[in-house]
Amino acid sequence: MGWEDVAFVHWPVPPRSVAAFLPAGVRPDVFDGVTYIGLVAFRITRTAPGVRVPLPYLGTFCETNVRLYGVDDEGRRSVVFLSMDAERLLPVLVAQAGLRLPYVWSSMGLTRDGDVLRYRTRRRTGTATSRLALRVGEPIAEPSPLEHFLTARWGLHVDTYGRTLFLPGRHPRWPLHRAQLLTLQDDLVAATGLPAPQGPPLVHYSPGVRAEFGLPRQVRPPG
Repeated sequence: MGWEDVAFVHWPVPPRSVAAFLPAGVRPDVFDGVTYIGLVAFRITRTAPGVRVPLPYLGTFCETNVRLYGVDDEGRRSVVFLSMDAERLLPVLVAQAGLRLPYVWSSMGLTRDGDVLRYRTRRRTGTATSRLALRVGEPIAEPSPLEHFLTARWGLHVDTYGRTLFLPGRHPRWPLHRAQLLTLQDDLVAATGLPAPQGPPLVHYSPGVRAEFGLPRQVRPPG
């Protein structure tokens, strides 16, 4: 699949404040003593599940996710999704049933006017919404260690029917740009039960990458 026009919004938080949200066998991954809550909005394109032929309608849609960053005892660093809003119902149902990923069917939109991108999410059940606008800045020639920590994630952990699974992934290094946050009105982070983020977030933009995921592997429980 392709991940395109990606907006990364991150807030630092104490690891202990989010540890309970991670699957069994996974602990918060930290950088300089803190971990991060991520709000990430983008467009998925040309999804090809298990084959090389993309699905033109079902495989292209907007998504916004709320995520944490974890690591297991084997040192595998990951994304842990707490919510995943998407605008196509069938992929939502398949991901919910197959891996118990926290997908939510939502009305969504992404528009671009020059260097300004606007992302919109409204859940079809409940009242949670998200509106995000940013201005794309200069490309980052060499990401900092923190920028690498936040974006270089080679898999995800998920609690699937009582088992913690790790799905390995691969993609090129993100081509990152600096970005200016113009507006942010978001209910999605609060809807997960996470503590309210404090202070201004870190904001980045990427035109995108092409990614692949492998077969899931079970995480051994501690002990």
